[in-house]
Amino acid sequence: MLIPLKPGELQRVIPAVATGPQFNACSGSPRKLLQRVFISVIGGVISLLISQTLLFSSQAGPIMLVTGFVFFLYLLWGPIVEAGRRNATLRRYPAAAIFEGVVADLHTREVVEERREQADRSGRLELVENRRTWLTLELEDEDGYLGKLRFPMDKKNQQVRRGMVIRTLVLSERRDFSRIGAITDAWLPQLKLWVGEYPFLLRPAFEELCLRRLG
Repeated sequence: MLIPLKPGELQRVIPAVATGPQFNACSGSPRKLLQRVFISVIGGVISLLISQTLLFSSQAGPIMLVTGFVFFLYLLWGPIVEAGRRNATLRRYPAAAIFEGVVADLHTREVVEERREQADRSGRLELVENRRTWLTLELEDEDGYLGKLRFPMDKKNQQVRRGMVIRTLVLSERRDFSRIGAITDAWLPQLKLWVGEYPFLLRPAFEELCLRRLG
């Protein structure tokens, strides 16, 4: 079942500004966080050193001073900007609808999330892979197959079974939804469980919208 959203409803369930869960999701892995720390510290220190040199001799000094503080705050505004960009990719779609269907099938697979080289005890370089189990849900309703939802597996997700009701938001460039452009994170009301790779939706707002539109 696809229930098209009314004007303004998409903006209420997918915010323009990052939410707390979105900020956490965009903060990334420890490796990504460490990269942000390096960028923040190196960029901030260089900008402040330049600003001290130019402070009394050029109008660029105050600008570099502000730039230094901007770099130091990169740990905060970096994830906010990234979350806003990701949200904007879905908010731009001209058509959005609530999907209520079932989990037609599910399966897991190992995904290589990172490859890197490191030296072993003898000093030789070896390739190290970080693998993670991902769960794929295939969604369908009375009209047939909709698409797939993929996300990292955790203990809570082990409760998901075939035939369970699932609700999500689908987005399309076409008003008839003949081609699906994107599927957001999803709500399993029987388990009171949210699943998905990234928390696009304002979850309480989406649950309330589903109750109002689905009854």
